Amino acid sequence: MSSPVLDLDGISVPQEQILGYGRSGLVIRVENTALKIPLRYIRSSDDEVEINTEVIQREQEAYRRLGQCEGVVACLEMSEKSTRLALMENGDLRSYITKIRPSRLLQLFWFRETAFTLSRIHDRRVIVADVSSRNLLLDADLSIKICDFTESSILPLTANIEAANDNGYSIQTDIGQLGAVMYEVITGEQCEFNLFGGEVSNGRAAWPRRETLPNTQNVWLGPIIARCWTEGGFRNVHCLLEALESAACLEEHPTSKMEVMGRWLHKAYAMFFNT
Repeated sequence: MSSPVLDLDGISVPQEQILGYGRSGLVIRVENTALKIPLRYIRSSDDEVEINTEVIQREQEAYRRLGQCEGVVACLEMSEKSTRLALMENGDLRSYITKIRPSRLLQLFWFRETAFTLSRIHDRRVIVADVSSRNLLLDADLSIKICDFTESSILPLTANIEAANDNGYSIQTDIGQLGAVMYEVITGEQCEFNLFGGEVSNGRAAWPRRETLPNTQNVWLGPIIARCWTEGGFRNVHCLLEALESAACLEEHPTSKMEVMGRWLHKAYAMFFNT
């Protein structure tokens, strides 16, 4: 079945070949790889296609900076108008969790791996700016990888990444968006960390008001998500990782939580009876 989008030769792309598309790019399956090309409809003007091509080229700059970054979808080849990426067999995270309910251990594995990858990206002085379940892809073994750097900010290698702010985007907004991903995976409800939901000045991203985000009080990992949604709640992704590692330890060894509570109660009783 044909589709309204065209390939680089101006030929309609078969629907079954389309892996996904966004505002500026189309991803199609070519043999055992994923090819990203400028989005082009039958009625698209040359100017529109040129703008989308420039977006592809800007994203390629991010891939060049990142190099062979573990946890990022591998970039296999780049040309003037296309980027060839490794094929991720299980598609995007959002689509996957609508069909299969992952265990808590698998969820934690995804959260930790994504945070690890985000820390590596930040270490290379890149701000993703669009961390979402649509842009997290799953390989055949359900390992998770980050893709789509069309909105990313590429900073000087000497930049102070914790203080850097590019038109409102920062490592804090990446952390906030990751919190929204965690909420969506845990609850099954889509959550948007909308950086343009309030009064926007000159297109600058702004931290969303807390009341625009869901209540996390009775949500598993709710305190961690709430800290992600508090600007500066985590100094950086490494601090978020520490919190996730603690949660993973309790999930993998549930008796450790009881042991901690037991030691606390023992100490409390001792203090009470010794007074």
